[in-house]
Amino acid sequence: MNRKTRIQPIESGRDDEREPDENGYDRPSKSQLKREMHELQELGQALIALPKDALKRMPMPEHLDDAVREARRITDHEGKRRQVQYVGKVMRSLHEEEIAALRTALDTYRGVNKGETARLHWIERTREQLLADDAALTEFIRTHPGADPQEGRTLIRNTRKEREQQKPPRYYRELFQWIKNAAGAENDDIEEDEDDRDDDA
Repeated sequence: MNRKTRIQPIESGRDDEREPDENGYDRPSKSQLKREMHELQELGQALIALPKDALKRMPMPEHLDDAVREARRITDHEGKRRQVQYVGKVMRSLHEEEIAALRTALDTYRGVNKGETARLHWIERTREQLLADDAALTEFIRTHPGADPQEGRTLIRNTRKEREQQKPPRYYRELFQWIKNAAGAENDDIEEDEDDRDDDA
C-alpha cells in the first residue's frame, strides 16, 4: 500500500542550512555538509602535524589513531594525499562527542604550546646574551638570586671554548638547562627543538 509522505515545512531563515530530502525529511544542505567535511579534514590534518608526544595525549579512537600514524609515516606525495583524505573520512565517522573532545584537546595543546614556545625563546635569547656580554650574568643573578653564579660562569666559559674549538654543543645545552632551572621554569619537559641547529653549530 502506497502512503504519501508529508513534506515537513522548512523553518524560515534556515533555507541555507536544511532542505528536504526525497522522502520529505529535513537534512543539512549540501553547502552545510561541505563546510563540515572541510572542517573535519582540517582537524585531521592538524592531528597529523602534531609532534609525537602531543599526539599521544589526543583522545583518538583506535581506528583514527592508526589512520593518523599511517599518514605521518608515508613520505610519497600522492600516497600521503590519499591517506590524509582517508583520515578525513574516518573523522566523519566519529560521534559529535568524540570530535568535540578532540577539538578541546587540540585547543588546550595549542594554548600550552604557545606558552612553552615563548618561554623557550626567552631562554634561548638569555643564553645568547650571557655568551655575548659578561655583564649579562650579573644582571641575570640579580633578577634570579637562586642561581649559582659560579656554575653559570663556568658554563659560559666552557660554552665559549666549545664554540671556538667547534666541539659538539654539550655545554651549550647545559647552559640552557641552567638558565631554565634558575628561572624556575614550570614545565620540566621543555624539549630543545633546536637540537638540529645546535649540531650544526
